[in-house]
Amino acid sequence: MEAGSYAGAEATGRPTVLVTNDDGIDALGLQYLVQLLVAANRYRVLVCAPDVDNSGVSHSITWRRAVCAKQVEIKGASAFAVSGTPSDCASLGISGVLFSGLVPDLVVSGVNIGNNCGYHVVYSGTVAGAREAFLNGVPSIAISYDWVGGKSNVQDLKLAVEVCLPVINAVLTELKNKTYPKGSFLNIDVPTDVANHKGFKITKQGTYMIRIGWKQTHVNTPATESYQTASIEGNTVVDTEMDVVSAPLQDQLLFKRSVSRMSFEQKDDEDTDYRSLQNGYITITPLGALSLTEIEDVTYFKDWLRHLVDYSTSSSSL
Repeated sequence: MEAGSYAGAEATGRPTVLVTNDDGIDALGLQYLVQLLVAANRYRVLVCAPDVDNSGVSHSITWRRAVCAKQVEIKGASAFAVSGTPSDCASLGISGVLFSGLVPDLVVSGVNIGNNCGYHVVYSGTVAGAREAFLNGVPSIAISYDWVGGKSNVQDLKLAVEVCLPVINAVLTELKNKTYPKGSFLNIDVPTDVANHKGFKITKQGTYMIRIGWKQTHVNTPATESYQTASIEGNTVVDTEMDVVSAPLQDQLLFKRSVSRMSFEQKDDEDTDYRSLQNGYITITPLGALSLTEIEDVTYFKDWLRHLVDYSTSSSSL
């Protein structure tokens, strides 16, 4: 099969938007986002997303093996399901190789099921898809909805997609006017009660994190939901190669992640992503590629480095 090209949109006059995610190409968040973009009739819509759920894979890439891109039918868009990570999908989608030389003006990753605030930005495949585009010079947005089991429903998810459309339009307008900054990409989180949100708020990354531990198990079965959220209605893609129950081999111990809903924040203020999200705002957090540290820590380590020889000579006393 040859690489695809956009079918049905004019060659000029419309910005090109590439949609990816980490929940998989059949995930409802991505499907609703693509449907909305297509229905707006203002964009050329491309889709390059994982063929199965890749939640929590962070910015991992496929190197040792080839990835398979299979063209799939999504009305109004040119779409491929890829046997790779979100970073693979974003990289392939913007390369010009998959879509016959077409490079998108904007990459949108999501809409993820579950928020991506605080330290979870590090784990997030959704954010990684946007970051990969940003690293390669393509403006990008990651979008997540703070799904809460027992409270959220698919109508909330649809509304979460809709409320983010003005941000997508605003970014594309700024890009057209050549006034959009090149030093960051955007991470958007939509509150659980999206129907009663308090509006958009520019925030900074905080330290929120769900505590994740381990527990011993006696069977090897695939996870039925992500580490962030409970199962939702809708079709899901099952990795049949993983859908196997097996007992541990002799002298082999099996462990699974154990998720606690308790979270922590280290002196985060009201302008951090998670606190603002819980207060009902749609948070927009500009992110860069670099991992920054606290200024006082830099000062500490500069002083620490000056005494490094002293530590080396006293190592025998440790």
